[in-house]
Amino acid sequence: MNASEFRRRGKEMVDYVADYLEGIEGRPVYPDVEPGYLRPLIPTAAPQEPEAFEDIINDIEKIIMPGVTHWHSPYFFAYFPTASSYPAMLADMLCGAIGCIGFSWAASPACTELETVMMDWLGKMLQLPEAFLAGKAGEGGGVIQGSASEATLVALLAARTKVIRQLQARTPELTQAAIMEKLVAYSSDQAHSSVERAGLIGGVKLKAIPSDGKFAMRASALQEALEQDKAAGLIPFFVVATLGTTSCCSFDNLLEVGPISELRVTHLSSKCTGKKEDMWLHIDAAYAGSAFICPEFRHLLNGVEFADSFNFNPHKWLLVNFDCSAMWVKKRTDLTGAFKLDPVYLKHSHQDSGLITDYRHWQIPLGRRFRSLKMWFVFRMYGVKGLQAYIRKHIHLAHKFESLVRQDSRFEICAEVTLGLVCFRLKGSNQLNEALLQRINSAKKIHLVPCHLRDKIVLRFAVCARTVESAHVQFAWEHIKELAGDVLRVEKE
Repeated sequence: MNASEFRRRGKEMVDYVADYLEGIEGRPVYPDVEPGYLRPLIPTAAPQEPEAFEDIINDIEKIIMPGVTHWHSPYFFAYFPTASSYPAMLADMLCGAIGCIGFSWAASPACTELETVMMDWLGKMLQLPEAFLAGKAGEGGGVIQGSASEATLVALLAARTKVIRQLQARTPELTQAAIMEKLVAYSSDQAHSSVERAGLIGGVKLKAIPSDGKFAMRASALQEALEQDKAAGLIPFFVVATLGTTSCCSFDNLLEVGPISELRVTHLSSKCTGKKEDMWLHIDAAYAGSAFICPEFRHLLNGVEFADSFNFNPHKWLLVNFDCSAMWVKKRTDLTGAFKLDPVYLKHSHQDSGLITDYRHWQIPLGRRFRSLKMWFVFRMYGVKGLQAYIRKHIHLAHKFESLVRQDSRFEICAEVTLGLVCFRLKGSNQLNEALLQRINSAKKIHLVPCHLRDKIVLRFAVCARTVESAHVQFAWEHIKELAGDVLRVEKE
């Protein structure tokens, strides 16, 4: 394919994408295929000779689209949103064309510098404390990670490295293995499974703190666990507070938990009696963080000043296509100190100037895409007010759905509706709600997923698509009501 054909085919692909998105409402939101459906539809090996572009395009509809779950359908209400917008798609196109691998400033100066500035722009939109911003001479700053899972893992590994080095500096005979076996991290029992995975990868104990009646981690429960572990000679070093849990969008009490994590924790091992260190506090606001750009929801972030690191996903709810997970730290040397390796082939003459950063030291991979282009395009083409309006619309639609549910005495709301997620269920057994969910997803008119809240199976209704309107929410509710009636009739029989 030469440049001339690329121009022609590129326009055709843009038309295909625009047609797909404009017509997505007419496609079944969930595919009607069985595992393994695709392999019989394609050859067992790559072609020896080139194939025509037209044949590939035709195969998209014949082979790919039948197996696609349409996340951007206005009838998709599962999981959480995954962001999509035309400006972000265009920026991704440019990113692919530039094709730089931005592991260092020298590898592509614009790739590094735009990311630093965009993370400051976004931090200011959130009214983050100045300590989290890079500015011209700040100690903190932001970085784009691939996902909130990566951000949590990076924070945990940085905290682990920091505490190990501090303890070994005071007591050189302490081995890393001796310290590691005593390290303990903490999160709410409502935290995302990626937090548990971070503990597994990091090789440290992770303790789930029981949440309260609103599914939030409170200071008293955390303090009790800390005291028990310190008495057992363990070393608390890392706390994850979740703002907007996956199950029900609950919020850990940051104003309570924050000061506890900032208190100096006495390590009681015989090797370091009387020595004290702060615990690292990481905030995971993967979904909810986007809402904090709205002044009326910014209070949900109060207490962020106690954190060492903070993360949320613009690729969920801020119209920046995947992947774009925004992470800030108060002291970037905490990250670079944990991950910095400098082989000669990666060094450059400006790396020690203090004027720039090399983002390879902030993350697990070496290479990185020019992801900040998506932020730059979206922020400029929507403006802060446009992004705020988008968030507010979704929250309004969630409250509309909540109101519809509350009007039907057969149903109950299971958690406070704060943002764009409604947790609800039929009054009755878990089996009844499993049957309702099975009917909903088998019909393929809308798509939902469940969660467990304590011992109850609960249905989650998340407002997701950029194009969702009140009529789609109303349709979803009428469909759910109809299927609920069918389930209840079967139960009576």
